[in-house]
This record gives sequence, C-alpha cells and structure tokens, in this order.
Amino acid sequence: MSALHQLAEAAGLQVDWTDAGGQAQRVSDDALVRVLDALGYPAGDDGAISDSRARLAEERASRRGAFVSTDVGAELHLPDARGVLVLDDGTRIDVAGGVVPAVDRPGYHRLLTDDGEVTVAVAPARCFAVGDAAPGRRVWGPAVQIAGLRDARDTAFGDFGTLARTAASFGEKGADLVGVSPVHALFPADAGRYSPYAPSSRLFLNILYADPAIVGLPVTGEDAPDLIDWASAIPQRLAKLRAAYEARPDAVRDAVAAFAETGGEELLRHARFDALHAHFLPDGAYGWQAWPEAFHDPAGAAVAEWARANRQEVDFYLFCQWLADRSLAEAQKAATDAGMALGLIADLAVGMDAGGSHAWSRPEDLITGLSIGAPPDILGPEGQNWGITGFSPQALAARGFAPFRATIRAALAHAGGIRIDHAMGLQRLWVVPDGCSAAEGAYLSYPVDDMLRVLAIESHAARAVVIGEDLGTVPEGFRPRMDARGMLGMRVMPFEMWGDDLIPPDRYNAQAAAMTGTHDLPTMAGWWCGRDMDWAEKLGRGRPDHAANRREREAQRAGWWRSFTAAGVASGEQPAVDDPEPVVDAAIGFVGQTPCDIVILPIEDVLGLVEQPNLPGTMDEHPNWRRRMPGDTAALLASEPAATHLATINATRLNGARTR
Repeated sequence: MSALHQLAEAAGLQVDWTDAGGQAQRVSDDALVRVLDALGYPAGDDGAISDSRARLAEERASRRGAFVSTDVGAELHLPDARGVLVLDDGTRIDVAGGVVPAVDRPGYHRLLTDDGEVTVAVAPARCFAVGDAAPGRRVWGPAVQIAGLRDARDTAFGDFGTLARTAASFGEKGADLVGVSPVHALFPADAGRYSPYAPSSRLFLNILYADPAIVGLPVTGEDAPDLIDWASAIPQRLAKLRAAYEARPDAVRDAVAAFAETGGEELLRHARFDALHAHFLPDGAYGWQAWPEAFHDPAGAAVAEWARANRQEVDFYLFCQWLADRSLAEAQKAATDAGMALGLIADLAVGMDAGGSHAWSRPEDLITGLSIGAPPDILGPEGQNWGITGFSPQALAARGFAPFRATIRAALAHAGGIRIDHAMGLQRLWVVPDGCSAAEGAYLSYPVDDMLRVLAIESHAARAVVIGEDLGTVPEGFRPRMDARGMLGMRVMPFEMWGDDLIPPDRYNAQAAAMTGTHDLPTMAGWWCGRDMDWAEKLGRGRPDHAANRREREAQRAGWWRSFTAAGVASGEQPAVDDPEPVVDAAIGFVGQTPCDIVILPIEDVLGLVEQPNLPGTMDEHPNWRRRMPGDTAALLASEPAATHLATINATRLNGARTR
C-alpha cells in the first residue's frame, strides 16, 4: 500500500469501494489528494504526506480516551483506567485494573481519572420502539409537507398552526403519527432558499412556520394560490412576525428572555447570524463568507458591537425562535391530544449549508471545504453534489459527539420520532472537494457504532422511535447494524419489486416503515397515469426512447395489478390508465398488510393526488416545495376518495388498533 493510501485510510477515506451495481471501484490518487487537502492533511508530495501522517497520529493520541461508548450490562476495558465513574444520577463507582464495571443505567457518565475526564456513553440495547409507545399495535400515519397544508385560514403557506390542525384531523381518523419534512432553520431574509434539505442550522427552527396566533395575532388574509409564491409569501409572513414582535406583552417578553437564557450562547449566535444575514444580503452576501472579514468571527468585537447597535433586530430573531418552538410544541400536543401514540415524526436533513448559521458559529464541527453528495451510479452517471456540508468525524470524536447529540435532541424536542435522511451517513458519506465534480469525491468513514449508541440513548430519553432512510447504495453491514440497534429501515413499495411484480407484503421486514412513496417519488395516482413520464419527456430527462419507457410502464402496471389481486387488496380487471383510484386504494391496502411496525402514506396518496411535491434534480423546472393541498385537511379527509383510503388503511392495520 502506498504512503498516500495509508494516509487516506488513516484519515478515514475509503480508497476502494463497491458501487450500486456491485462493481469494485478505486478512488484516483488525484482525487484522494484533493479530499485530503480539504480535510486539512496535505498530500501533494512525500514530505507533505509524512507530515500529515505525523499530525494525524498526534491528533488521535490527544483525543484518545475522551469519549467511549458501550452497552448496558457490558464491561468496558480501558487500558490502565482507574478512578471513579460518576453516573448521571450522581452514583459513584470505583474503577481499577483497566475495567469499567457494567452499568445498567443508560446515559452519559463521567470517568474521573488522574489523567482527566472521559465521557462514558452507555446505550440501551435498542432504540425506543413502536411497541414501547403503542403495545400490540401496528401504527400508521401520513407524511406531509407543512408549507403545502391548508386550514380554514387564508394563508400563503402552511405553518405549525396548520400542522396542529392537520395532526388533530388525522388523529381523529385513526393515525398515530404525522411525518414532516425538516423544520430546520433556513435563511429567512432570502426568499429564494426554501428547500427544507439545505438548512442554515439543524439546531434551530424555521421561523417562517411560527404561528403568531400563539400571541393573539392569527395569520389570515394572505394570497393563497395553488402554488406558493415564496418571493412574496416570505416577506408577507415576516411582516406578520414583526407585528407580533412589536405587540408582544410583558409576559411574552419574559418568556422569550427565559428561552434565550436556556438557549445560551448557541441560540444567541444563531439570532445574530439571522440579523447579520439580513443586513448583508442586499449587498449580495448569500453566506457569511462574503461578509466583511471582521464579521467572520462570531465571538469577535465587530459582531458584538454590531449586535449592541442593532439589539432590536437580534431580539426579533430570538422572539421568532421562541414563537416557532412554542408553535411546534403545540402541534405535537395537538397530535397526542388526538390520541396519537407518537405524534410528529421529525426529519433530520443529512447536512447544512456551508454559508449558514452552524458553519459560521461552529466551523470546527464541520468538514469545511467539502460538500456531501453521491458517487456516479446508473441513475446519476455524473454523480451528485448536494451543495451541503456535514460533521467532521474527527471533530465529533474530539468533542465527545456533543454536536451530534445536540442535533438529535433539537430534532426530538417536540416529536415522537425521527427519520434520518440518508442514514448511511452514520457510517460513511461521499464527500466532494469544493470546485470539483461529484466523480472526484471519496467515501469518508464515520464512527457508526458510537453514533448508533448515541441515537439509542437519545431515543429512549425522548421516548421517540428512529427511522433511517436506507435507500440507495447501502454499505455492507449497515442494515444489520440498524436491525441490531432497533432502528427502523424504510421499505418503499415501488422499490420492492421482483421483475414487474411487487414483493408480497408478507415478505416485508417487520422492523421497518412501509411506504407507498416518498416526497421524491411519483404519487400512486401520478405513477399509474404516467405523470412522472410526462415530466421527464417535457424536461428531456431519462432515457430518450419515450415509447420504450411507456411500454415498460405498461408491463409494470400489469405486474402491480397482479400483485394487488394476489394479496387480496384488489379484484377484477386492471383499471385504465386514466382511472388510478382503484390502484391508489389497492396500494394503501397492500402496504397496510405488511408486518411492518409503521406504515407511512404521503398525504398525496391519502387524497389520491397526481402531482408530487418534489422532483429531484430540478430547481425552477418543476414547482418543488410549492404545491398546496386542494383544501382544508379536515374537510378533505371527510370527502371521497380520502374517506375510502382511510377505511382501507384502518382495516388493514386493525390488529391491535386503538379505539377511536
């Protein structure tokens, strides 16, 4: 093995990997040099490689023993460890002979030695389970895009108030959960950045979803077209939030002050970031890197002086975070008050914008100079660069996984579960140096066992289930790790096929969430009608032989209908292409029959809608994240075909269903 390859592997890079087609691949030396340089380990020549290897060894030695993880009931062997283990409840246990005795209490404990302090994370055997929240039941619920929801108010987009009403409506119809897309903080001053998967920070909330009705100023009277016009909608909503801020009574001022004190320096920095971003954006500064140099340091004098001079602006964003937090808490309460066992299922984006709040506040947490993406494969021959960054594995180890722990806690603060986008990122991420093509990246390894233990600890602390999006190129051994730790996978019906037929529902893994689709896929009605192919042909995407695509879809339709009839969820002749309703109902019944702990139905399938919320690989060509529901959720669920679909899913999930 060359010295370059030795350095790469020591830094956590996978020189050799297997692609989605099962073919062995090797990262080029040129790509390794670029990735290593971005990680801070120059490798341009033999001398640089030698220096980087020495520095990497020093860094590892300095971190050794700062954080260790183990399982409940298991001894932990640490060479020469002696001292006192202080549990999080104050219990003290003597440690000698390099052996930390087995501990039965999950949590983060402190091993105090003569050499310093070691965080000892003790994880439960498995994550919190559906059976813990709903014994004997197989649960179901919708997946929704919050902005697309409607209620009786005239609003430009849905907010946490709309979500609360939607959750209550679904709870009354037998649902035990509502899955939502990420609610992470975005860039409120920039109306063009509304994708929920490119957040400014995952530690804080999207203030545009805050419901001013919490402080007595309900939002209504906004333009409410079928497609959200974010360019006008965001300024409108910010004006409503400012009105709520100006009218806040003393009790609210006190509540915000207490909230800010609890949030500490991290929250204050985020509020300052939003205020500064709004200040510098008119000059074309879309990220903090384009601000004047003096403002690059969040702890610097320039930032502190500006914040003092613009205290009202900073206070406004603190107020908005408080209001968003209160509004989301009310949505979760509405869900559980309606009888839901889990309530909201939060969605954790895989990374964050390098020009955003987290990257400005805590750049040392992140893989600066690298973007997350995906390697070339059959679906994306050029690979994918998602334009976001993520945690540095070295930083996680150095900081006792504090950034990861804080991120999970933030997501679960007002939720009964979490879906981790691109969950394989717990084991490895495809990273691409800035300015390079996705093909010039490499897989960076992460401490997966430590991260899964942290997830299990946080899952039980919050009494929340964990779902991992395990779709795409899944690394060897990852799914067994998920299963062993009680982390649910995802089984999306259109991906579970044998040839043109669907895998029978009884073959699904019970420890998974069964789904008719996701926000990135055609709806059931849209697939049957071929709406996704219409879009592909319109945009010049996919295989150019459109006639062959249509013939292939016809064969798949026949296979699906055979599968539905074999499962007993459909009968009679195959419906016409323009008659998707029997297919939608059959698909819902099909996934409902699976032994999966959870069934998640996109709200578009519950309502039998044709258009999907997002078309991956597009920006302005398709109205991503802009579609509104055709009416108030409560009214829609009471009408056909939703009422039929709700009866179907409740009937198939009847085993142990709750009384409604």
